[in-house]
Amino acid sequence: MGTAGGGALRLPGLHGYAAEFSPYWPGRVACAAAQYYGIAGCGTLAVLEQNKAGIVLLRSFDWNDGLFDVTWSENNEHVLITSSGDGSLQIWDTAKTKGPLQVYKEHTQEAYSVDWSQTRGEQLVVSGSWDQTAKLWDPAVGKSLYTFKGHEGVIYSTIWSPHIPGCFASASGDQTLRVWDVKAPGVKLVIPAHQAEILSCDWCKYDENLLVTGAVDCSLKGWDLRNIRQPVFILLGHTYAIRRVKFSPFHATLLASCSYDFTVRFWDFSKPNPLLETVEHHTEFTCGLDLSLHNRGQCAAVHSGSRREQELQSAAEGSLLCRGSNTVSFVIPTGKDIVKIMQDGFSQIYWHMFVGLISLLSLALFFPLPFALVLVSHSIL
Repeated sequence: MGTAGGGALRLPGLHGYAAEFSPYWPGRVACAAAQYYGIAGCGTLAVLEQNKAGIVLLRSFDWNDGLFDVTWSENNEHVLITSSGDGSLQIWDTAKTKGPLQVYKEHTQEAYSVDWSQTRGEQLVVSGSWDQTAKLWDPAVGKSLYTFKGHEGVIYSTIWSPHIPGCFASASGDQTLRVWDVKAPGVKLVIPAHQAEILSCDWCKYDENLLVTGAVDCSLKGWDLRNIRQPVFILLGHTYAIRRVKFSPFHATLLASCSYDFTVRFWDFSKPNPLLETVEHHTEFTCGLDLSLHNRGQCAAVHSGSRREQELQSAAEGSLLCRGSNTVSFVIPTGKDIVKIMQDGFSQIYWHMFVGLISLLSLALFFPLPFALVLVSHSIL
């Protein structure tokens, strides 16, 4: 595997939930994080950048509740939006030292996902919440433009189509993938994609009809919107719930996924043996994932880890480079055994947060909670 330079940065007391590369600045990544699995405490937006010296913290902003997702503006290189456990969205400007600039509070439960439209001529944001609704926003307007109802479970993921203006998809605990059109009042398409909670979805950058879903049943499924009777591909290999999936911005058939099984996996669904590589250096839940639009092969994976992993990363960071991995890693001390109950009948998100809190409360009073960020490159992508 070919690799590029790496580095590490650590901040105390945080669990990483999401990472997104800047569409403007190569090597710059925004990370959304929370204390105590987002059940208690505050949240932090960390904006970091890789340079010759390693990874540096450019800005950090605190919020009074956990931050679960982050998205960059498509018309201002300094602006981001985060979603929070208190149901609000926050607009931040990295050119300023304080924030947020604005706060939108309409969701009645956790706002778990947020995405900024990438199609030209639009400045729209969509958010998804545990209140089972998705909301449409114009950042220049102080209230939502529309509320989309129809899901019968928690919404974990909302993502705009990179091809079709005004079209977005949502993934939910009700086991469905839904496609919406902002110009129409109701849901455009309902796909019973899995027989388990769906935690993530993404749109192919090269095919306007192709989406992928990742679910609690450990599978990834590809869906052609022109024929939803059966998936066009099924990718198996993860052993616990898939937390995030992303299509490659450079290859039509490549994608990456991360899971509660502590791994990041790279796939090519066009091949007879689609699993290209499994990166196994994580020691805890891998929660967030993104692929760089600028640097081919650069992947950011957000995870929670153990104190032992922090020591390994400090002493033997070169081993990560040899694995050919390119990750962004948040590290906190939690029990590895938490994940072993991930496939019982409980909602996976709620259950791991509950058990994680019990574990953390027994540790947090006595130990500082390290957060580490590691960024290297992967030649597969």
